[in-house]
Amino acid sequence: MTMKSSTRQIDGVTIVDLSGRITLGEGSVVLRDQVRDLLSKGNKKILLNLGEVNYIDSSGIGELVSAFTTVRNQGGELKLLNLTKKVHDLLQITKLYTVFDVKDDETSAVKSFS
Repeated sequence: MTMKSSTRQIDGVTIVDLSGRITLGEGSVVLRDQVRDLLSKGNKKILLNLGEVNYIDSSGIGELVSAFTTVRNQGGELKLLNLTKKVHDLLQITKLYTVFDVKDDETSAVKSFS
């Protein structure tokens, strides 16, 4: 199953709706390209909606961290939204849950951007 992504804008925040698997190869490339493309267009407030992501491997985790770092280094913010239980547990195990700003509700997530 390949990963799909679509973007939409709400109050200056770019929401990236991801679905499928973020894995070594295509999935992580889609995520990397999407984030770089948004930054190149000046979108610095990025919310990754992972509600439809059913699997992330170690490469996918690395890509999330890389995206987070890239956005932060360019003066932006990257937050995560709607984690599935599997992804939530994975972030807990890898201690990355404390690194990312994770939200459960889209409206409050959009408002949380400074």
